[in-house]
Amino acid sequence: MKRKPDHADGSSEDIAVAVLGWIAEDEDRLYPFLNASGLDPASLREAARDPGFLGAVLDHVVGNEPVLIACAQALETKPERVVAAWRRLQPPEFDDGM
Repeated sequence: MKRKPDHADGSSEDIAVAVLGWIAEDEDRLYPFLNASGLDPASLREAARDPGFLGAVLDHVVGNEPVLIACAQALETKPERVVAAWRRLQPPEFDDGM
């Protein structure tokens, strides 16, 4: 049975967009992110419309605890809320039909 995406309300995407804004406001955060994602500044805005990309934004932050904590503090939210949004934006688990 396939798992249905659990992010229809948009709040996970909103958190991811806020995280992306936090990343983009500082060159020391932005350029490593761009290098990791393979994007350039011009394509960043268009990529932000893709829920899969937004999951990758959260993946980038959640994968580094000090960055996660700094981001959550800057956004005045709990790190757990960012992690929960990250979980909801992950692709559905593979269903091999068995």
